[in-house]
Amino acid sequence: MLRSLFRAAAGSSRLERLVESAPVSKDVVRRFIAGRSAEEALVASRALVDDGLVVSLDLLGEDTRTIEQAVTARDDYLGTLGRVRDAGLSSVVEVSVKLSALGQRIDEKLAYEHARAICAAAEEAGTAVTLDAEEHGSTDATLETLLELRKDFPATGAVLQAYLRRTEGDCRELSAAGSRVRLCKGSYAEPESVAFQSSLDVDKSFVRCLNILMSGEGYPMVATHDARLIAIAEDRARWFDRSTGEFEFQLMYGVRPEEQTRLAAGGNTVRVYLPYGEHWYAYLVRRLADRPANVGFAARAMTSKK
Repeated sequence: MLRSLFRAAAGSSRLERLVESAPVSKDVVRRFIAGRSAEEALVASRALVDDGLVVSLDLLGEDTRTIEQAVTARDDYLGTLGRVRDAGLSSVVEVSVKLSALGQRIDEKLAYEHARAICAAAEEAGTAVTLDAEEHGSTDATLETLLELRKDFPATGAVLQAYLRRTEGDCRELSAAGSRVRLCKGSYAEPESVAFQSSLDVDKSFVRCLNILMSGEGYPMVATHDARLIAIAEDRARWFDRSTGEFEFQLMYGVRPEEQTRLAAGGNTVRVYLPYGEHWYAYLVRRLADRPANVGFAARAMTSKK
């Protein structure tokens, strides 16, 4: 019931206007969203880079329903990459891409061609692309697209979600030299048949997957805000003799900023996942719909600096 209410709210333009105008809501949006435009996202990126962090830009808009919207998303990414290059940020700012935003649900070939164009622009700009994970039903198609893209753009990264039962196997396949893998817990509502349901089981899977990636020859990107899992990742890196330049931590914009600073001060690469764009409202509400427990998480993040 709660999930259905959130999803209905995500499509309400009236509620969007109310949220945007409420003082408390404005604070939440500013805390977690870099802005509506690429220019605002680059201003936020520059501030993060000045604090010793690196960035992954995520243009919001996963609800692409038409080819025209998919083309617009592709062109927006191309424009953003040009701005990253012109700003001299290519070595510290990359982009994250949801294939659904590029039309994957309409035409997988079209989404691949759009992703290829973005990867080519990223390579020309001197940076890289990571393909985001979405619902489990799209995982095979996304990983197939990844393998095709990596033939010409080997720096293209993948995202694997530890709560999916299949992910240990995917980690083994993607832990080879040159492979970049962002490991996160996962945020979509998934059935028990494909995903672990308890927090403990998800955490255990995360650690098993982390061990596979840290012991492999690829480049692990550890995406979590969980202090215990961060500590385990630091320990696993030492155990497998990885230097701080052979893996990185990733945290979301506005979440545990003092922890981001602490990790960076320890010599770690810390990449901030920075969402921006006109579709911020649907993004925030759908994240709550996917996992209503995120409501409490957002509230804690708003009231805590650690």
